[in-house]
Amino acid sequence: MANQPQTPDFEDTKRAFAHLSKRELRRALILFQTVGNIRMVRIGKALMQLAHALRIPVGWAIRPTVYSHFCGGETIAECEETVATLAHNHVHTILDYSAEGKEQEADLNATQQRIIEGIEATQGDDRHGFSVFKVSGVAATALLQKAAENPEQLTEAESQAWERVKARVDALCSRAAALGTPIFIDAEETWLQGAIDSLALDQMQKHNTERALVFNTLQLYRHDRLAYLQALTHRAAEEGWHLGVKLVRGAYMEKERERAEERGYPSPIQPSKADTDRDFNAAIQWCVQHINRVAFCSGSHNEVSNALLAQCLAEAGISADDPRVWSAQLLGMSDHISFNLSQSGLNVAKYVPFGPIRETIPYLIRRAEENSSVAGQTSRELELIRREVQRRKQSA
Repeated sequence: MANQPQTPDFEDTKRAFAHLSKRELRRALILFQTVGNIRMVRIGKALMQLAHALRIPVGWAIRPTVYSHFCGGETIAECEETVATLAHNHVHTILDYSAEGKEQEADLNATQQRIIEGIEATQGDDRHGFSVFKVSGVAATALLQKAAENPEQLTEAESQAWERVKARVDALCSRAAALGTPIFIDAEETWLQGAIDSLALDQMQKHNTERALVFNTLQLYRHDRLAYLQALTHRAAEEGWHLGVKLVRGAYMEKERERAEERGYPSPIQPSKADTDRDFNAAIQWCVQHINRVAFCSGSHNEVSNALLAQCLAEAGISADDPRVWSAQLLGMSDHISFNLSQSGLNVAKYVPFGPIRETIPYLIRRAEENSSVAGQTSRELELIRREVQRRKQSA
């Protein structure tokens, strides 16, 4: 009989924050109080961007605060404590090399090597759930955009550079597949995503013949992604390979809408959050219904969607720990979901970013903006952290 998922209790703060010391819990409280203030986030963003542009050392200020909360360390070795803590609480790790914005070939090759090291760190270590990379980490942004929008207009030099990008992507996916480690190809802006989808499809067709090892990422705040998921599922069935998808709501909504308005084309974003929620939950249901062809990860910080995932598995008679089904959240966010969902029996993983402090600043800015812009998310995090602080005081 299947190991039926239990109903997750997202109100259990004792379990959610058991991995945090009193000092770490206090740091989290201060941090979420800060990111809940939009004005403070904007000022902090401007200062961090200025320091980054002027190459002003800011590690001394960032390391003990936002960096330590959202990142595992500057190197894989520095992430070990975080990996061990997560594993102790039955949560897997996804090592994510988060340096961004490289354009030169030597830098792109260096980024590829760091990602390879993250992949190889999973060898023989079942504490890791997946590997991950962004194509923009191994491709110059302008080239990636042109390959997405005007591939037939690539110059000879650009075509050669694009072949090198494809070789890097192939090397990453092939190394992960050789180790049996599933790998996520993260989603990016719509004007880059077409090329990324093409690369991901090639790699899924190549490596997903027996089971899903390469996963593309679908941002359901796009109004076309549910239909794309359904079309990919049918194509995988027709061609005889397994579809791997990570479902997320999305991370570039404001940028997408602004660009569409500036350039006068229809916005690719859903009309409302309710529409995004509807499609995200429909995507979960679709994947469960097609589990024999689709392996998937619900990359969500939404309590309703994660409860729905457990419910759908139970109703379908699918084991909670079926290796084709995962939930994932970011380190430092939604611990009440991650740790209580893992307790309910599901496979859960945390993204653990690593990399030099200076080079992870764009990632850290996005995390701060995400927390300040998502309605109710910061207030919910604060409520639960405050509740745990009070519980510990009463039980002391």
